[in-house]
Amino acid sequence: MHEIQWRFAPSLVEDALKQILPDNLAPDSLAGHARLRQAMHYAVFSGGKRLRSQLVLEAAGVVSADFDALRALSAACSLEIIHAYSLVHDDLPSMDNADTRRGRPSCHKAFDEATAILVGDALLTLAFEIMTGDALGQDYAGDAATRLRAVQLIARAAGEAGMVGGQAVDITWSHGRAENVSRLQLLQMQAMKTGALIRVACEVGAVLGGGTNTQIQALSRYGEHLGRAFQIQDDILDVEGDPELTGKSATDTTNYKLTAPAFFGLAESKQLARESSEAAIAALQEFGDRAAALRQLAYFVVQRDK
Repeated sequence: MHEIQWRFAPSLVEDALKQILPDNLAPDSLAGHARLRQAMHYAVFSGGKRLRSQLVLEAAGVVSADFDALRALSAACSLEIIHAYSLVHDDLPSMDNADTRRGRPSCHKAFDEATAILVGDALLTLAFEIMTGDALGQDYAGDAATRLRAVQLIARAAGEAGMVGGQAVDITWSHGRAENVSRLQLLQMQAMKTGALIRVACEVGAVLGGGTNTQIQALSRYGEHLGRAFQIQDDILDVEGDPELTGKSATDTTNYKLTAPAFFGLAESKQLARESSEAAIAALQEFGDRAAALRQLAYFVVQRDK
């Protein structure tokens, strides 16, 4: 996302993730353990946008101009790791059965299905180890209560009330089994499956940055609308995007999933994505120029081609 003038360089998160999951293994590592670590590294360093981690850092910086980004780095990395695990499980034969992800074999194809399942398990638990520990050797933002609040927010967004619950609904509706689904229900499913982690990234950043309740709520609204715009644009790209750019298999079509274009049509989906982007920008009104990067991001998500 080079078009966006981030407050903090994306390399900050990338370097921290390399510190958490180094590429080198101890020479005496057990074979199965070594393979698991290799697969975890493969899943995390797959060329993603690092959107969620940047949102944590930007939201913290928006509510506190002198905030040290390193103090929110653990939370930022945790969200990237949770996102990586979700993609590994999403691609499994029992779910989307996707052979590729971001232009290369999905984790279960590069390794095997059992290893991919364990990768997801290991990454999810690693994320909370990072959130509650000192893996990066940095002071964590806020007191113990603030830290606990951030952990609780992420756990809820990643669990059955958020991402996992949304995936369960999506699976239930796949293969043409979606009957009498309303507009509101479709948007609710997408808000859970994709939007929850995007929204919570903004909330956690604001919490760790010491934001007021009003500021946290404003950034939560921003994240909610941004997540909707992001998912709808993803659905649009599944229909008319270039697979060479998106790096994804057209599994939503082959699995007969209920997507925004399938429900609304392309024209209305594009309009809804634009409206969601505009609503996200409107939520940032009180932050002025401090939220310039977040505004740029809201424009970017509906203009991107991958």
